[in-house]
Amino acid sequence: MATTEHTDTAPAPGRYRIQAVERVGAILDVFTPEEPELGVTEIAGRTGLHKSTAHRFLVNLESVGLLERDARTQRYRLGLRMFEMGGIVLAQMSLWDEALPFLERLVAESGETGHLAVLERGEAIYIEKVEARRALRIPSAMGRGYPAHATSLGKVLLSDLGEDEVREITGAHGMAAYTRTTTTDVDHLLAELADIRAHGFAVDDEEYDEGLRCVGAPIRDHTGRVVAALGIGGPVTRVTPERVEELARLVMDAADGLSRRLGASQSGAFARAARRVRATTSTTPRPSAALRVAR
Repeated sequence: MATTEHTDTAPAPGRYRIQAVERVGAILDVFTPEEPELGVTEIAGRTGLHKSTAHRFLVNLESVGLLERDARTQRYRLGLRMFEMGGIVLAQMSLWDEALPFLERLVAESGETGHLAVLERGEAIYIEKVEARRALRIPSAMGRGYPAHATSLGKVLLSDLGEDEVREITGAHGMAAYTRTTTTDVDHLLAELADIRAHGFAVDDEEYDEGLRCVGAPIRDHTGRVVAALGIGGPVTRVTPERVEELARLVMDAADGLSRRLGASQSGAFARAARRVRATTSTTPRPSAALRVAR
């Protein structure tokens, strides 16, 4: 988006291009989480603007609250007005609307049914579902609550909570055994949640329904908190142990993309989680180990 001081002859998408607006955009673009404060000389160098021109823009941007200047260092940073406008954008974004394209793409890539869930009153509530075009489908219901301790999406949602909150939820709802592989011990569950945080995904290995295996990953908002979980599932004849690694990567990529759409890339928590996901995708445990995490 950066432009230069001496020309505006670069190709434009339309005939109503305004150089001053492009220069404002270029200036705002140079601020990053790694470098939130910059001096006039640095900003001029990175935008290609003459230092005096950059200074004029900075003074005006400061006057309308888009930038702030540190009185001691004379360095600039994004102003609170930017935060206010970002809040307006985030308020307009619907989790359902933003999630659907990612969920549809995930289903197309994996060939399995996709779900989106939120944690409500200690249960994983499925709020979106995209069916795979297969003969065998998952018998899940929209708007229904599922046990958090026995589903991949539920465990993803629990993994963002503190130990006391997890114990409170499991104490209130119990930890019923739905199948032979359901985790029914809270200490075992807490250990599993730690593994989920470390690896970036959860597996439900026939823990709620016999014959179904699911993989889920967290969705974070602009605060870095997990606000939803996204995942896929299918019959164990298709979602085999050998496919867990492949599917986990697809699910984490989709969840990562949706989290960025929700503004999570601006949060330190997301940055740390993203690093864990990148590390996981390059050194994901062998499928048998991943399944042991879920048991």
